[in-house]
Amino acid sequence: MAVVLEPYIYEGGIHKHGLILELLEDLGGYLIQKIPAATEVTLIMLIPEMDVDLIEDIAKKLLGKLTKAPLTGTEIAVVSPTLAYHHLPHSACDVAEYLRRGGANTNMIGLARGMGRRVALSADYERRLINEHDVAIFVFGTFSDCIINKKPKLFEGIEVPVVVTGGPDLKTEDVPHADLYIGNIGRVAHRLRKEAELCALDTMSKKVGELIDQRRGEISKDPLAVLPARVMKEISDQIPEIEYVMTPAPITLQLDGLRVKLPYGEYHERIENLEFDEGPLLSEIAKVMPSKMKNYILIKIQHKSEVGFVI
Repeated sequence: MAVVLEPYIYEGGIHKHGLILELLEDLGGYLIQKIPAATEVTLIMLIPEMDVDLIEDIAKKLLGKLTKAPLTGTEIAVVSPTLAYHHLPHSACDVAEYLRRGGANTNMIGLARGMGRRVALSADYERRLINEHDVAIFVFGTFSDCIINKKPKLFEGIEVPVVVTGGPDLKTEDVPHADLYIGNIGRVAHRLRKEAELCALDTMSKKVGELIDQRRGEISKDPLAVLPARVMKEISDQIPEIEYVMTPAPITLQLDGLRVKLPYGEYHERIENLEFDEGPLLSEIAKVMPSKMKNYILIKIQHKSEVGFVI
């Protein structure tokens, strides 16, 4: 029987937080990310469903807080039409920050040509980079005509689910080729801190979480040959150089793979030759490719129907 892992975030004091990590390892869970800050620490974890109460008990004893984090284990692209000040306002940063609070890893991407109706196109490089993520969130402005008639050109070639945010109160079906539209998040010259704005961000986080759950459900019908979190642990154990990577989230989990922030040319063979206790090498159950992001390593895990087994 497969173990169901639930995503959670622990927030509390750094004192004795190692007790949670020890228990998590004993239970067969995975630590996705550890973020220390002075006397506080944030732990992003995958916990076996049947054992969540055990982690909750120790969290209470340490006076910490354990909350469900539905976006854990995902990498989301927050896309702005251009890097110009009228296209990359405060709202894009707030969107990315709210998604991170839900456990997601986010990357801000500013397109090169989103400024005019006739040149609102994305380059092939940009499309390939966006498609390396689990979800793409396009942060648009306040004009309905622009969102409905011009900006959907930017979705051409995007294969991952497309979420659109904007100021007008539109329906998802009003925006061509969008999988989800979230209104009341438009172009503003201040951080989103008003009650209505925060409610819109909460709605966005909730609905993106539901979209992610749908994708997880689709994957479960033909499960991956190995859990991305298991691959993450093997990389940490077998390639010690990953501990010296200063970039945030040196191993970034995705729904169907991972991004490893090591140079592809130098490390891809060692990644491909990672050996699991069950016998197979990583190259036998996953595709190891150069990423479009800084020549990192992109790993896409194959499904059971492709390799014939699950480890």
